[in-house]
Amino acid sequence: MPMELTQSRIQKIWLPPDNHPALPHRSCGPQLTNSPTVIVMVGLPARGKTYISKKLTRYLNWIGVPTKVFNVGEYRREAVKHYSSYDFFRPDNEEAMKVRKQCALHALRDVKLYLSEEGGQIAVFDATNTTRDRRAMILHFAKENGFKVFFIESICNDPNVVATNIMEVKLSSPDYRDCNSADAMDDFMKRISCYQSSYQPLDPDNSDKELSLIKVIDVGRRYLVNKVQDHIQSRIVYYLMNIHVQPRTIYLCRHGESEFNLKGKIGGDSGLSSRGKKFSIALKRFVQEQNLKDLKVWTSQLKRTIQTAEALDLPYEQWKALNEIDAGVCEELTYDEIKEKHPEEFALRDQDKYYYRYPSGESYQDLVQRLEPVIMELERQENVLVVCHQAVMRCLLAYFLDKSAEEMPYLKCPLHTVLKLTPVAYGCRVESIFLNIEAVNTHRDKPEFPGPFRRCVFKLMRMMRTMKQTRAALYFCQKEDQTSVDAKKGPNALMRRNSVTPLASPEPTKKPRINSFEEHVAAAASAAHPTCMPQEAPAQLPGQNLNISHEQS
Repeated sequence: MPMELTQSRIQKIWLPPDNHPALPHRSCGPQLTNSPTVIVMVGLPARGKTYISKKLTRYLNWIGVPTKVFNVGEYRREAVKHYSSYDFFRPDNEEAMKVRKQCALHALRDVKLYLSEEGGQIAVFDATNTTRDRRAMILHFAKENGFKVFFIESICNDPNVVATNIMEVKLSSPDYRDCNSADAMDDFMKRISCYQSSYQPLDPDNSDKELSLIKVIDVGRRYLVNKVQDHIQSRIVYYLMNIHVQPRTIYLCRHGESEFNLKGKIGGDSGLSSRGKKFSIALKRFVQEQNLKDLKVWTSQLKRTIQTAEALDLPYEQWKALNEIDAGVCEELTYDEIKEKHPEEFALRDQDKYYYRYPSGESYQDLVQRLEPVIMELERQENVLVVCHQAVMRCLLAYFLDKSAEEMPYLKCPLHTVLKLTPVAYGCRVESIFLNIEAVNTHRDKPEFPGPFRRCVFKLMRMMRTMKQTRAALYFCQKEDQTSVDAKKGPNALMRRNSVTPLASPEPTKKPRINSFEEHVAAAASAAHPTCMPQEAPAQLPGQNLNISHEQS
């Protein structure tokens, strides 16, 4: 007998019964592995292992794979409160070697807890792991617990790169808090020498030919990949082969204010308002003032971003992946109209905005998957200006600022404001620049309903929907002169529309994103004869210079 399934009203996906074992709700990212994976970093100090660990973890969490870094250096600082000198890392310092091994074992215990009990899928074990004995210990631990292992070795013999890394990152470490730069540099170079004497690189041609690994040589100049086991490892390899450490700046902004923004409508393919056109001119001046070499400009394929980019007098590339989130049956509606026509959908989206999928449309989770190629290409590029949309900009910003799925849909991305992103050692610095052209405020704050009140809201929504459907059914029964009940056209909330839409409010036909040529002509004709109907003035957004990196809605 086929198993009976129910459909999630939020995500619009089919689920097994409650008594059937299933994955936890918050682990509903892509299931890319049959068993959890331990990523083991390998390499001498100051070779970018922690940089790779943090950046890779940020990417994996962004695409929905729960990942966490376990930095053994932090465990060591917790065990040894006061760092004295490089003598602690000498291979003949037996007491210190015992402490370092205990720190590694403590970190591995936490790895096991994270992967076995806390819902983690990938743990990054960030340490030097320069000897075969240490790596054998990790492999034994993984085999005992049924974890896969993937090694990432960072090799760099360029003294300038190593010195730069020490100056930018290591000298600000807690180990050298009360030490001058010259003494700290000297001590750290001696620490590296302690590791070099016992360093045994991965050898995929001989002793390590059965291991899954990638060797990153000279900050991405060359790569050596061996025995990739599964899809997630191949995605890790692909990601590592696309990132670079060259200085660059990424600019994110939304299109200029649109006609639909003025009317409070979401989605659609409207053009710029008069203030939106002024913003495009102001954006041109801003770009010229930045004096950037070889700036690339990307837009979506929607009219309002293309009009914004046209004013720049620069070549630009259109990405379909940058189109705004598809609101499905809610396209071209105001939030008040959505609340009236689809009350339960309106409430469901407030309940879980990241996973909520519009009927016949997309969720933020879908949007992240759509934007992954954009992130990959952004990592490959140098200076880029991305002219996009509110939901798209939130997703891109969440990647660079390491924001969670809960925070992402509520990041503030106001119109007529440019976010300047500058990658730094272990993160990204953000500067918000308002271009002094007023615009409507399209941001909706996260609702904060207490538990009992929220349940009452949903019960009321269901009652309202039932009453509305009953009235509609009676109306259609009176209108239709048919005897067969099956032939009646009254709305039916239990009709299954397809595998990705809910048993929810009756839906009208989905409106197309891009109007036909005839509709464009009709719209142009009506624009030539405007009506005199008064419209409610939209709320204005004051020109504030917001520090987005610290904002939480």
